[in-house]
Amino acid sequence: MARKKKTKKKTSLPKKLKRLLIMLVILIIIFLILCLITPSSDTANGITADGSIKNLELPAPIDGEQIISHTGYTLSYNEEYELPSWVAYTLTRDEVLGTGSREDDFREDPLVRTGSASLSDYRGSGYDRGHMAPAADFKWSVEAMSDTFYLSNMCPQEPSFNRGIWADLEAVVRTMAYDNGEVHVVTGPVLTDGPYETIGKNEVAIPKQFYKVVLDYTDPDIKAIGFVLPNEGSDKALQSYAMSIDEVEEITGIDFYPSLPDDQEEAIESKANTADWNFTEFIPTGEMPDESQFEYVSPSSPKDMVLNEIISLFVDIKTEVFSLLGIEEIASSFGLI
Repeated sequence: MARKKKTKKKTSLPKKLKRLLIMLVILIIIFLILCLITPSSDTANGITADGSIKNLELPAPIDGEQIISHTGYTLSYNEEYELPSWVAYTLTRDEVLGTGSREDDFREDPLVRTGSASLSDYRGSGYDRGHMAPAADFKWSVEAMSDTFYLSNMCPQEPSFNRGIWADLEAVVRTMAYDNGEVHVVTGPVLTDGPYETIGKNEVAIPKQFYKVVLDYTDPDIKAIGFVLPNEGSDKALQSYAMSIDEVEEITGIDFYPSLPDDQEEAIESKANTADWNFTEFIPTGEMPDESQFEYVSPSSPKDMVLNEIISLFVDIKTEVFSLLGIEEIASSFGLI
């Protein structure tokens, strides 16, 4: 009697994993097409048709750090300290008049390839989750305000600092934006004066100081100012912490506003005159922005947005594969997901 041939049982990928892989392939193809049609960096980072400088708010990239774009702001993530080295955004007069409400939806950032700090890192630590890009600057958009609650935009701050002089400085920056039409802001922790104490399982560093730099690139009075403040409560006037951009660069090691023409950069960043700025804290008047005159343009290019989606998909695929292999907990314990 002839033996029946054994038929091999076909194995197929789970539907969810298959769908993620198909989406990944599609996004990679789109990304490659965008790479071919996107102008060169000289054009992309140069002067636009209306004479403004594209991405003026962005500092120079920092080696080994991931640059992430969210709605309304961009950050450079430092994996060693689980903090943003810098967070940059442009703030306009219309934006500070926004009336959106705060949701407090603190959460991990899915775009951080290595994983961002978590809520449990801050829980019971005694430190506030201090915004770098403040929620109150993003009341013009529900999505933008929500994006400010990613933990990649947070640093451990002493409560008396976060709710005191740091909040005062944030309110003053809103006044600066209102008075001048728009300002370009970069803010973050000073990460050159370690070692640092840490909080949580992810060992989130506790900064000793924070900085903020502000550029008004509107005619006729182009100007800039910087601040470095200790992570502690203070009753001193904000003006006493003011300094030039060059001085902040020396303290932080960060190159701010590299897109400025060299002659302007040298002139603007070498001095800071507090008399040129209004240090009154901004108080909303209830006036609504004229929506017909206002259109927000995200600093993210289509290529950057697709790349961020690809990175996010990689994270989902990795999680799905570990789950399929039954080693999700092991992978999580090693920080792989």
